[in-house]
Formats: sequence, structure tokens, C-alpha cells
Amino acid sequence: MNWRLRLRVFLAVVVLAGMSAAVDPKSKQGTSTPETTLARLIEQLHHRAKKLENSSGMRSSFESFTSAYKISPHSISYSDFVIVRLLYEATRDAGFWNMHWTITNMPPNSDQVWRQWKTVQSVSPQAPTASAECDELSALYAFLVERAGVRTVGLFWPYPNHTVAVWVLHPAGGGEVRVVVPTSQVFLTVNDSFATKKFNPWHQKTIYEYRRHDAPDTFELPRPLFDFFLQQIDKYAGASDSTLQQIRYLREGVFLKDWSAETAALNSLVRKKSLESGPADDAAAFQNFANDMRVQH
Repeated sequence: MNWRLRLRVFLAVVVLAGMSAAVDPKSKQGTSTPETTLARLIEQLHHRAKKLENSSGMRSSFESFTSAYKISPHSISYSDFVIVRLLYEATRDAGFWNMHWTITNMPPNSDQVWRQWKTVQSVSPQAPTASAECDELSALYAFLVERAGVRTVGLFWPYPNHTVAVWVLHPAGGGEVRVVVPTSQVFLTVNDSFATKKFNPWHQKTIYEYRRHDAPDTFELPRPLFDFFLQQIDKYAGASDSTLQQIRYLREGVFLKDWSAETAALNSLVRKKSLESGPADDAAAFQNFANDMRVQH
């Protein structure tokens, strides 16, 4: 074989290899959108939680929490607190992942939530992504927190017909602390939120850590829902407890049709204006909510 023929054969092989790589979905050149699995969601949660550690809302919430429970800020993990609070605000009734409380009479796990999420075709900031009862919401929260690497979160029944989550802490040099995480406002007022003392978690002898695997790491969320979850974290998770509580009530009112999305948007802008020179994260959250309420679908 002369050198010209060898060159032609070599070039043909190169061209064929390039074409194969371009159409092979497993090749690096053919890779398209990233996966939307639960494992990927948890990875992104950690990435965003790290950024949120420096947000004004997260820091003020941590300071208020440690002060209320008389815990030394250096005796517990701040990174764990960020995950715990982030997922609380995301998965609570009318939180920024748009969960909606309703009576379902389902078992105390989040299986039905994952089934609902699996079928989501489009997402609106003005509508729920899934509906669940208090025990399902608490199980969803506990499962995701455990999956994110924070231990000792379990379920607590303050009443026979009501369920919340409890985060059990063991501060260095101190005794056990039980933190109530109310994933709905049932039996609570507008002033009750994360770490409320309205329920006494010591009425239950043991808080068993929630270790049930409600969804596998390979569970694939629909792309619109996956993107929505991450966008909502970016829009809201850095705001203060008070601001997120106010937005939660505005969002719930839209879900329940107590007022229109436009009314909620206007109300949010009034609250933003009343902040004057308040934290930028709070002002941004109120503005983002107003924008979300005006999105046309």
C-alpha cells in the first residue's frame, strides 16, 4: 500500500470515529442535559447550601435559634443547620417547593409525594407541585434531610391526629436538645415556625430517626420540576425567617384561592417597600415572589 492510499484510509477512519462520537449518547461529545436524579438533586442542595451559609437570612436564623435554645454556636454544626433549615422552608406546606397540605389518609411516608412529582409535566409558581398530609410532609422532610447527610431527624405526634418532625441535637458539652420542625401550620399561629415551642417534643419518650428510603437515588424528577426546585432555592432560601413566613402565607392564600395571584404580588411589593433599608436578601425574596405571581402560564 503506497503512502497516498494509507493517508486516505487514515483520514477515513478519523472521520468515521468523529461521526460515531457525535451520535453516541454515551460519549462526552454527545452528552446533552445533566441528569435529574434524586442523587443529583442532593448534590445541588449541598452546593447551594454552602453558598447560603453567608446569607443574611441564614445567619440571623442561626443566631436566633442558638440564642432561644441557649446553645453555644460552636457546639453544633452550622452546615447541618443550613441543610435542616433549607429543606424545612422548601418542603413545608406552601413553602418554596410549592407543597400543599390536604387530608389524604395516606401512611406516614412520602411515597405518594414522589409518585405525584414523577408525573409533573409543567410547573407554575402559582400552583402546588404535590399535595400531602402532615405526616407525609414530615416524612418527606425527614427523608431528604437524612439523605442530605444530617442525622437524628424523626417524626413526633403532638396529638393523635397530627405529625411534625423533630431534629434531635447533642451539642458538645451539653444535653440532648429536641427541635420541633412544623411542616404545616396545623394547630399553630402565624408566629410559629422552625423550632417553635408550641409543641413539647419530650411528651414522646423516643424520637426514632427516620431511616426509611422513600425514593432511590436513581429516581428521576421531571426536568421542569428539577429546575424549579433549584431556582426556588436561589430565589428564596437566603431570606429571613420572618420574610419566608410572610411569603408562605401569601403563597398559601393563592393555593386556597383566598386571593388572586395579582393581589399576592401587590401585597408582597408593599412588604418589600416597608423594609426600607432592610436585608437585600429579604427585599429580593419579596420581589421574586411578586414576579412569580405575575408569570403567565
